[in-house]
Amino acid sequence: MPPEGFLINENPMKNVAHLFPESVRNGAYTYSEYMHLMETVVLENRTTGPKQSESLSHYTKLNFARMQRLNKKAEIHDSLREAVDQVDGPQTWYILTEAWCGDAAQNIPTIVAASLSNPLITVRLLLRDENPELMDAYLTNGGRSIPKLIAVDEDFNEIFTWGPRPAGAQALLLEYKANPVKSYSEFSEDIQRWYIADKTESLQSELQELLEAVGVEK
Repeated sequence: MPPEGFLINENPMKNVAHLFPESVRNGAYTYSEYMHLMETVVLENRTTGPKQSESLSHYTKLNFARMQRLNKKAEIHDSLREAVDQVDGPQTWYILTEAWCGDAAQNIPTIVAASLSNPLITVRLLLRDENPELMDAYLTNGGRSIPKLIAVDEDFNEIFTWGPRPAGAQALLLEYKANPVKSYSEFSEDIQRWYIADKTESLQSELQELLEAVGVEK
């Protein structure tokens, strides 16, 4: 069982078309467009979203560099690739994110890389703070935690959801919130060390499990 607050596949195949009106769909970024957006805000010493600060700009710079590295070295397990290849109908994987989000930077490159082996899967990214109604439909413990992956078919039936982070990282966060003996910056370093040690193993395993579960339900 995933830890409390880790939301995956809660109510599969419900129709969520009302959450994706044309205005939302038209505001979605391809991955290359999103990376260009990140590069732009980094050069302008800012971030995405209404809240601007030196610390958020700093995190955005770190995240952009991290995503560039992960884009180059993403290695998708054969087992996950096989699960992705079993998708036999059009899907769009919408990801709610913001440029300052460290968990997004750690996970999105692998999600995108996993999708590439199947031309039936399209990835689109949406900024959280530009899409509050959609975000509020996918809260984690009442919070607007990102990244959030929402996979839908061509009729906008929800296939599965994932996020905002792998179960192991979510457990660390819940432990910190229950007993915050460290500063948040120290905790953030702990999370980064977890991601480095994990090497996307948990994310890939969770995505594979979700995709295989969908296949069994058919």
